[in-house]
Amino acid sequence: MSASTAHTTSEFSPTSLSISISASSPMEKYPAKQHARNVAKELLVKDGLIYLEGTPTVLFEDSDEAVKFRQRRYFLYLSGVSDIPDCYLTYSIQDDKLTLYIPPFNPSQVLWSGLPPSIEDCIYNYHLSSPHSPLYILHTQQSLIPTAVPTTSINNRHLQPAMDNARVYKDGHEIALLRKANAISAAAHRAVMAAVRTAKNEAELEGIFLQQCVSRQAKTQAYDPIVGSGRNAATLHYVRNDEPLKGRQLVLLDAGAEWEGYASDVTRTFPISGRWTKEAKDIYTIVETMQRECIKRTVKGVDWRDTHTLAHRIAVKGLMQLGILYNGTEEEIFRAGTSKAFFPHGLGHFLGLDTHDVEGTPDVNWKAEGASVSMAPTLPTPRVGRGLYKTAVRRTLQPRMVITVEPGM
Repeated sequence: MSASTAHTTSEFSPTSLSISISASSPMEKYPAKQHARNVAKELLVKDGLIYLEGTPTVLFEDSDEAVKFRQRRYFLYLSGVSDIPDCYLTYSIQDDKLTLYIPPFNPSQVLWSGLPPSIEDCIYNYHLSSPHSPLYILHTQQSLIPTAVPTTSINNRHLQPAMDNARVYKDGHEIALLRKANAISAAAHRAVMAAVRTAKNEAELEGIFLQQCVSRQAKTQAYDPIVGSGRNAATLHYVRNDEPLKGRQLVLLDAGAEWEGYASDVTRTFPISGRWTKEAKDIYTIVETMQRECIKRTVKGVDWRDTHTLAHRIAVKGLMQLGILYNGTEEEIFRAGTSKAFFPHGLGHFLGLDTHDVEGTPDVNWKAEGASVSMAPTLPTPRVGRGLYKTAVRRTLQPRMVITVEPGM
């Protein structure tokens, strides 16, 4: 919203607040109520009350300064509220009524914290049609249930699986937010690549990435940036980002911005000098082939474990052509799981409110390509490479799933 297209007016007294918002064009709403309906559908019930608590305000020990706020992802999924602490929500399944509870308004805090959400945007009251309806909560450690609610009415087993299954499928609004986050991250990655030849150390490259994101209004990262040069790139979650670049061939940048609570995840490796050595280019080409071929397989109806093992087959073939793997046929080396030493992580993961977003209920009856019988995903079998698939997402791909394709070596 820009100043030229919308304006806000307000007036307040010590006991009241009135805020109105007008805009020249409709503002798109986060589809919170539809998300609540999706969760209710997964619960397979027609009545009950869903209750969630947002992230509370937390102060540093012995300080009046607040810890950086990050909304609980399950709460964000059912509310769309990404930047207000100390909130609660309820959803009445039988009444199809979603209610948001926000902190009480304190006029004396306006000078320090600004105006609170408008009354027009928030609902303060909730009507419970039956005091004996089940109360669905995520888990007892998080929720402070009033003592008046009988424990027999509280269900803490079914809400999280239902929300996980609903979160796996992204609607158009969520996909738009994910695209925005990834577009910002892509621009920041390009800026780092343009500066790498003159940069002195990893921290400088991290600073460039963060500056590019913040300048585009993405002030939160989906995860701590990883800027690893030389051997540091081999540490999957290297976050020190403090060593010099001089004398090193390559730098790996694994970083992604967050946009309105939705994550991005982009990893690239490039030569610091601007030119590849033959050895580095050979390995890069294998990884590029893994990614290209696996993207072709990222379609409806494909079990992700098959795509994951395809990446390992391509890795084995490429490493054998370079003479790095030998003493066996391509199939023998694949079945032995040798490629896991070079490619130890999963091919990808779901992306959404979290970088490693929820998987939902796994598809347990997986028949691996080339195998004669179906198998549970937890049982090792030499037919698919010893242990290779254990880090893979255990789902058959369907429309509206969002998954990353990020092989490495």
